[in-house]
Amino acid sequence: MNALTMPVPDLSAYRADFPILSETVRGKALVFLDSAASAQKPNQVIDAMTHAMRHQYANVHRGLHWMSERTSDAYEGVRDKVAALLNASSRDEIVFTGSSTNAINLVAHSYGSLLRPGQAVLVSEMEHHANIVPWQMLRDRSGIALRVAKVTDAGEIDLDSLRAELADGKVGLVSVTHMSNVLGTITPAAEIAAIAHAAGAKVMFDGSQAAVHQPVDVQALDADFYVFTGHKLYGPTGIGVLWARRAILEAMPPFLGGGDMIGSVSFERSLWAEVPHKFEAGTPAIIETIGLGAAIDYVSAIGLDAIRAHESDLTGYALERLQAIEGLTVMGHARARGGVISFSIAGAHAHDIATLLDQNGIAVRAGAHCAEPLMKRFGLTSTARASFALYTTRTEIDVLAETLDRVRSFLV
Repeated sequence: MNALTMPVPDLSAYRADFPILSETVRGKALVFLDSAASAQKPNQVIDAMTHAMRHQYANVHRGLHWMSERTSDAYEGVRDKVAALLNASSRDEIVFTGSSTNAINLVAHSYGSLLRPGQAVLVSEMEHHANIVPWQMLRDRSGIALRVAKVTDAGEIDLDSLRAELADGKVGLVSVTHMSNVLGTITPAAEIAAIAHAAGAKVMFDGSQAAVHQPVDVQALDADFYVFTGHKLYGPTGIGVLWARRAILEAMPPFLGGGDMIGSVSFERSLWAEVPHKFEAGTPAIIETIGLGAAIDYVSAIGLDAIRAHESDLTGYALERLQAIEGLTVMGHARARGGVISFSIAGAHAHDIATLLDQNGIAVRAGAHCAEPLMKRFGLTSTARASFALYTTRTEIDVLAETLDRVRSFLV
């Protein structure tokens, strides 16, 4: 039985692990539907970080005392947890970064330096700004071209457009989202990887949303790079992950220079540390990394298949409820989608929608969601966005739908 056919699990008991969900907002029970921006944190993550600061904090890797050794073990143990989460072939393929954005910039600067004028990077119209701007910066300083694959009216990557952009063999890297933060579209990553490789290109997936909502197997996807961030995976901010094939990491020059990324230093020359440490200059985000490890333990104990089934049920239910509201339009209708729904109401600005929902204790996002080109593609400037997590319930979706229906008269 796979995750799409398994019975919908009841995850309601896990809500008690998230202390913030018991808060009230403007006298109303909090309905938090903004997890795509940043998820709430369970006690297990909060406690792990607090424990490390209270009982074992020290800098990592080079200390010879008990505190440093204990903290180093905890820190490096998270590398093993990430490798298992992604089914990486080696822990040495896991590079800790500050965020997904940092990871993409690392690839743009380091792997991007291996690309030559005349080559191109290919993205899609549905990318987050973090997967557009670093490539524009690379284009402007190195002369590579930036190409864009189109998105269909349904909100899916147009694979014919992707193939056309790859046809001349000049694309060195395809960098696309694994799940859209606006449309909720889950892209056919393995198929995209096969298309890219057939054209001689490497492929990177931005898994900032996907890694939260479903299992990810980088070997099965046949990816070359994969990035995700801790704070959307119920962990803290300030910690992200780059996975890449070891041979690629070894070929890439360092991104930042300084302590911990070197083997030796003299005034004549420096030698780099082995991967992944070659890309981890300076004192790392120690406590945040430990928090990420606790978050991985947490979702792994629940099961990402169970989380995916729960959120798939919520998404289907939310689409049914929202599309029944007069004047409300959902953006995109991809066949494969996760728990992110962007919507508009005719005659109402997205910011007004979000403000009135906030008056009723409901937190949603409003704006362009760091995806202005995608908004332009659909003829919009902004939408409201509801996004779900393992702690979201059908009752909360009912509250959203009923409140939207009630406040609509104030908006139009």
